[in-house]
Amino acid sequence: MMNEIRMNRTILLSGAVLGLISVLLGAFGAHGLEKLVDSDSIDSFTTGVRYQMYHAIVCIILGNMTILNVTDRKRIFYFFMGGITLFSGSIYLLVVDEIFNIDLSSIAFITPLGGLLLIFGWIFFIISLAKIK
Repeated sequence: MMNEIRMNRTILLSGAVLGLISVLLGAFGAHGLEKLVDSDSIDSFTTGVRYQMYHAIVCIILGNMTILNVTDRKRIFYFFMGGITLFSGSIYLLVVDEIFNIDLSSIAFITPLGGLLLIFGWIFFIISLAKIK
């Protein structure tokens, strides 16, 4: 029981922190990036922020879903965290590389890998919901 409470707390706190970071990065993207990068890069950055916020909200919901067993919640959470890190994180880095004139194009393959982790998180979420009796 204590382990489950600790996991719920971790999921909830992670969702809240990811939400805060999304708002901060969204503000930076809306007000700080426009003079530094082109509109395509801003669109990409916005996509990263948006997907991060969507999954932050889902983590907050997931952390409150005691109807799902703790193993399922953990699995979904870890896929979402990995997906957010790789998907949104790589987008942020690829946009920021323009500002610092660093070529990070070699990490572009990480973005779809992160998207795949997010997809698997949703698949496991659906399977877990379908198992509810």
